[in-house]
Amino acid sequence: MINQLQGKKLVICIDNKGNEASLEQWKVYQCLPDEEAERHNEIRVIDEEGEDYLYPSDIFSPVFLEASIARIFIMQNSQNNQTA
Repeated sequence: MINQLQGKKLVICIDNKGNEASLEQWKVYQCLPDEEAERHNEIRVIDEEGEDYLYPSDIFSPVFLEASIARIFIMQNSQNNQTA
């Protein structure tokens, strides 16, 4: 099982307080590596419109999926972002 594919990690939002307009609690998101953000306990998350923003890392938890399912999830989200 993996939680990273093609440099993209998957995380689930476990607390969206203060970010209700931009994050859905219990939704799975893709995130991008960002060493500078990690030093500040933040995570770079890709939203529904394909834009990435920084959020506190403690409001997310890693998601582990079988490689085949992770590929489908990432491909589906990429297609949705291109049509939005």
